[in-house]
Amino acid sequence: MPETQFLTIHGHRRAFAFGGREIGTAPVLLLLHGLACDRHTWDPVWDRLAEKYTLLAPDLLGHGESDKPRGDYSLGGYANGMRDLCTVLGIDRVTVVGHSFGGGVAMQFAYQFPERTERLVLVDPGGLGSEVTPLIRALALPGYDLILRLLTLPGLRQLNTGALRALHQLVPGPETRDLGEVADILDSFKDPGKRHAIHQLVTGVIDWRGQIVTMRDRAYLTEAMPICFVWGVEDRVIPASHAALAEEIAPRARVVVMPDAGHFPHKDHPDEFVALVDDFVASTVPATYSRARWRRLLKSGQPTPLTPVETGTVSELA
Repeated sequence: MPETQFLTIHGHRRAFAFGGREIGTAPVLLLLHGLACDRHTWDPVWDRLAEKYTLLAPDLLGHGESDKPRGDYSLGGYANGMRDLCTVLGIDRVTVVGHSFGGGVAMQFAYQFPERTERLVLVDPGGLGSEVTPLIRALALPGYDLILRLLTLPGLRQLNTGALRALHQLVPGPETRDLGEVADILDSFKDPGKRHAIHQLVTGVIDWRGQIVTMRDRAYLTEAMPICFVWGVEDRVIPASHAALAEEIAPRARVVVMPDAGHFPHKDHPDEFVALVDDFVASTVPATYSRARWRRLLKSGQPTPLTPVETGTVSELA
């Protein structure tokens, strides 16, 4: 991944990686990381994707090296931030690749800014069903900060993260596959600003029963948007059964369930993931925005017949 860059937008410093092909010579991929992660989640696939695409991988506010203000951590706020970052960098249209919570931001971006969205690649995304690991639900509960402060005290933090990484290495299997990433996330919670930001974020999308934000009520708006869902079959954070929900609410979407993969399939199988993205981009036509069609969809509340251009499939235009 290239050297970290920084921009201050609306008074908040944003960290991001920007590289690959020159703008205007290739599709732009906006790579959005998941909850409590950062742009480095894309390290395993960066170099290969950079051969064909312009890449922009930000640290979302409250994460990584970006600022962690007392502010708006809603999906809409994040979508606005991505629009503004792209605008400052001279990027007009993007294919959004969003992982986990980043998948929810990607869906919100496409909903708010369809004229700037060419495609969606949603990797183990939130926003399809209510189920989510109890560990994330716990971040919305009172007393979360005290518990995280205790777990990340000097000495105890190293013990806890070391134990998680040891389990990941010594006891391979579906239940321990993602513990290396969990250890990195726990280590990052030593930052009180991040703890506050993640709590604000989680309470906006999750309650004690699970996810409360869903794309199901607006899925009909995706009819003209090429979408690819990717899931790790052994995901223990957001279950792979949500892939069936994706097929139900977005029947035109491509749905891929990757074997021997957990919540981070782009890390578990980077070569296969890059090949999947390459094939999806090559075989689809970027979405085109029509205000008249958008108005018809909103009025009807259901899909309307698509023209060949609106299907976004290369083979149907050949």
